[in-house]
Amino acid sequence: MQDSDALDHVRRRVAGVLDPAISTPSLIDQLASRVLDVARAEAPAWLDVAMGSSEESDATARSLRTIVGDVLYENGLSPGRVGPVLAPHVDAWSPPVPAALQPLPITHRDLASPEDLQEQYDAVIVGSGAGGGVAAQTFSENGWKVLVVERGTLPERSQLLTEHLRTPRATSGLFPRSGPGPDSEDRQVVIGVDQVRRARASDYAWNNNAMTLGGGTRVYGAQAWRFTPEDFAMASAYGVPDGSSLVDWPISYDDLEPFYTRIEQSLGVSGGPPSGRWEGPRSAPLPMGPLPPTLLGGLLETAATQIGFATQPVPLLINTRPHGGRSACIQCSQCVGFDCPVGARAGSHNTTLPAALATGNATVLTGAQATRIQVGPRGRAHSVDLAGEREGRIWTRTVRTGLVVLAAGAIETARLLLDSADDAHPHGLGNASDQVGRHLQGHAYGGASALFDEEVVDLRGPGPSVSTAQFRHGNDGIIGGGILANEFVPTPASSQRYLHDTGLIGPRTRVGSREAEQAMLRFARIMGPIHEVTSSDSRVTLARGSTDRFGRSLVRLSGSLHAEDLRGREMLTSRAAEWLHAAGAAQVRPMPPMTLPTLPSGGQHQAGTCRMGEDTAASVVSSEGRVWGHENIVVVDGSTHPTNGGANPVLTILANALRISEGVARDA
Repeated sequence: MQDSDALDHVRRRVAGVLDPAISTPSLIDQLASRVLDVARAEAPAWLDVAMGSSEESDATARSLRTIVGDVLYENGLSPGRVGPVLAPHVDAWSPPVPAALQPLPITHRDLASPEDLQEQYDAVIVGSGAGGGVAAQTFSENGWKVLVVERGTLPERSQLLTEHLRTPRATSGLFPRSGPGPDSEDRQVVIGVDQVRRARASDYAWNNNAMTLGGGTRVYGAQAWRFTPEDFAMASAYGVPDGSSLVDWPISYDDLEPFYTRIEQSLGVSGGPPSGRWEGPRSAPLPMGPLPPTLLGGLLETAATQIGFATQPVPLLINTRPHGGRSACIQCSQCVGFDCPVGARAGSHNTTLPAALATGNATVLTGAQATRIQVGPRGRAHSVDLAGEREGRIWTRTVRTGLVVLAAGAIETARLLLDSADDAHPHGLGNASDQVGRHLQGHAYGGASALFDEEVVDLRGPGPSVSTAQFRHGNDGIIGGGILANEFVPTPASSQRYLHDTGLIGPRTRVGSREAEQAMLRFARIMGPIHEVTSSDSRVTLARGSTDRFGRSLVRLSGSLHAEDLRGREMLTSRAAEWLHAAGAAQVRPMPPMTLPTLPSGGQHQAGTCRMGEDTAASVVSSEGRVWGHENIVVVDGSTHPTNGGANPVLTILANALRISEGVARDA
């Protein structure tokens, strides 16, 4: 079909699903052209849908409406693209105006180029997210000369605020602005026994964590939960189910508690007093109170009292008053997946990394990958090979170092250790016992969606304002459990997708119709992560013989959730549905059940591939974070987690990175 014929066909398809209230020839032309452009550039699945016929199944009809809704709301709401229901919300449900943006504390002038690199550093830190930022600040403030290597770049704040289809949470299939981008390598994903799927970085099966300066903390939701005392002793509390590799941590809650407190006080965590009986003792209250409750949060609070759910405000690494030189949250409608327009959310890019740079001892290199760690006698690391691409050309450098700190995320940290194999370590560094890459875990989520008869969406961000920690443990017949909270404010594009995916609006409901717009303001979700029991067969390996443009072996992900994880997920799902029913929802849609085998679990909460332990045969790093057999290679990201808790792990990563980094600095 010729381009003009294809465009005419898509115009007819768009006109057939767009509501007459907003349908104009100009808008139809814009949307049709955009659908085709996106489909041809990076979303081939869109093309099959867009080029379909009017005689189609409900599933195809739903898919067509979601992609037309995506491009309609690509940058939030805008005049001329909304009907009368959403018209009053155009400003509130769109990116903030440029005048409201506050500058980033790190600029491109603060970043090094390959030519700026010294021959040697006291420490090379791979990754600039939660763990890497804490390590950079700790070592630089102790007088060490530190190089931070970040694979991603430093996108402008406006880029991470305006493009709603390119956030890590969007399900559009497009590459996120927070990285990795279309130049990223694919990953191989094994499903079941032998089915291999090749996943692009825009595919959820790739298990992406943002790759940008600040890592995931640049765009995360910032839920700042502590793990409970029981989370550190899961095997002792529950036993080890068949097929699981469940273990206790080599450290306890009490060991980590002082570091939890220090991170909460220094970076700034807001929230209220905990309500659950699973909460461990605290040496200090949170430094800031919670954000004001939202409309939906108030309904859920009342309902929780009626059904006996103990609730508390969601702890957040978000300022509710000025703190640490950063502003208070303005409660805009864009939070998770976006940069914070006023810097109220604490991330490495606006806390630990600026502090490290302020010492004069830190150098930050973006757009670079560590491709290999070189070791010498007694397994001591002595240098790191780096590579990147600039103006279409590959560059390489080798820098010498006395310490290598790995903070690239569970998948990439394991990849680097495995890909650094040499004659003395033919299976990779730290992998004499075949443990590197095993026990990959993330968080399976349970939850439910609902439609209310009245509007419950007030667009006051970040969204999560009420939670329950009642189900983290003590659930009959369930190993562990998890928290539940109302969800972040979705983008308009995500909102209409959720409504279609859950069947809360019909598959042939017109895009932009009064029915669809009203549903977007009456929609609610409650979600929560489940504490996975882990498996040694869930792992990161290398796709030998397949390399990226830098000569690095491609990642191969395999394994599945455990049957106990699915049971826990069903428990959380039923509790979420019960809560929404009690709040008065007219329609409730529990998340559909999962079946085994599943895709490997990782994603933005990835953990476990370099688990801590005291037994060299069953772990990769010691309780001090040092890689067995390589005393001067340490790991400070979620890779070290033997288990990953029933809540967001970032506060534990931050606290454990502080504990490990200070221990290494002290020992030196």
